[in-house]
Amino acid sequence: MISDLKGTFSNISNNIKRSAIREILKLTQNPEVISFAGGLPAPESFPVDNLDEIISTMLKEEGAEVLQYDATEGVTELRELLLKRYQNEGVQCELDNMIVTTGSQQGLDLVGKVFVNQGDVVICGLPSYLGGISAFQAYGAKMEGVPMDENGMSAELLEAKLIALAEQGIKPKFIYIIPDFQNPTGITMPESRRLEIIALAHKYDVLIVEDCPYREVRFEGEPQRMMYDLDNDDHVLTLGTFSKTFAPGLRIGWILGPKEVNDKIVIAKQSSDLCTPTFVQKMAIRYMKSEHFESNLKKTIDLYHQRRDVMLAEMEKCMPEGVNWTHPEGGMFLFITLPEHMDALELFHKAIEKKVAFVTGNVFYCDGGGTNTMRLNFSYVNNEKAIAGIQRLAQIIEAEMKVCNEELVKNN
Repeated sequence: MISDLKGTFSNISNNIKRSAIREILKLTQNPEVISFAGGLPAPESFPVDNLDEIISTMLKEEGAEVLQYDATEGVTELRELLLKRYQNEGVQCELDNMIVTTGSQQGLDLVGKVFVNQGDVVICGLPSYLGGISAFQAYGAKMEGVPMDENGMSAELLEAKLIALAEQGIKPKFIYIIPDFQNPTGITMPESRRLEIIALAHKYDVLIVEDCPYREVRFEGEPQRMMYDLDNDDHVLTLGTFSKTFAPGLRIGWILGPKEVNDKIVIAKQSSDLCTPTFVQKMAIRYMKSEHFESNLKKTIDLYHQRRDVMLAEMEKCMPEGVNWTHPEGGMFLFITLPEHMDALELFHKAIEKKVAFVTGNVFYCDGGGTNTMRLNFSYVNNEKAIAGIQRLAQIIEAEMKVCNEELVKNN
């Protein structure tokens, strides 16, 4: 071992932190633990039989071609199929606007790589997706949070943040937003708020990075137009993925953005992996062109709708007064807010003892806030386990509330 290994590591590697969620998941490996912690799709939603047939046919018909390198931008036919789905919604986009990535997490990493220098400011919601925050911080981003209300990031507080930064001579690199079924809150931003934020992006000449991993998993309410669609001035870059609508293990994502931006991203991707695996792209093409994609997506949406309803109903029955939660119209998560004086991290360790797990909300706050919040996943656990898990969690919260209230009385 060399004498100064720590000094040999790069600044970027020293900026990278372990994923708090992945560390939590290590504690949930016990099969007796009912885990609401992971952002995991339901295994029942994976089209195993369909893919078995597709792969066999694909290898017979295309042979070595599916095992070869392909363009960094992605297999052209897959890009065209993805574009067609957007174009069917009325989105104006062309082939040069579409890049296939190795999962949307790579997309986030490439955005950081292309835009962020050490010390640059990136704006995100309070709270926001941990994977996005981590990807940008790895390149030295200073994250500035803007509080959210029931409609997502506050436009009023966003403008106040932009003004305050401008007074310091700081122009943010971009605003990071998850407008549909936001991770971790499950909140969907209405079109009116999207338009307000786009107007601010134009006014202050700032890019918006729109992360849309859950958008197609809607089971209630009206679909909202993408920010990319609402914008008309190349101020929005959108990330998508098959991880929630097809299968996460395929690692297929994409970036929809201005050609000038995509040119830079392609170059950055070439130094990462040359191209997203051709095999999985070719498989995705056949799956999208079959009748299975839409029918399986509908089954997945129905399954998640049912599981969300079961969890919400049990929470209504069991949760003590003073505990609040979101009511997502789709996606995979809901967010619980405890009384302000409670600490979700303290609760987490007690919950693990009782064999139930969640993610503490503070990991989603770039400013260290949210200590009285928690994220629950409703897509993975079946109904029977979900009911038992919510009952355990409610009992733990109620017991902790009594302890906290007694301490408050004693201290007063």
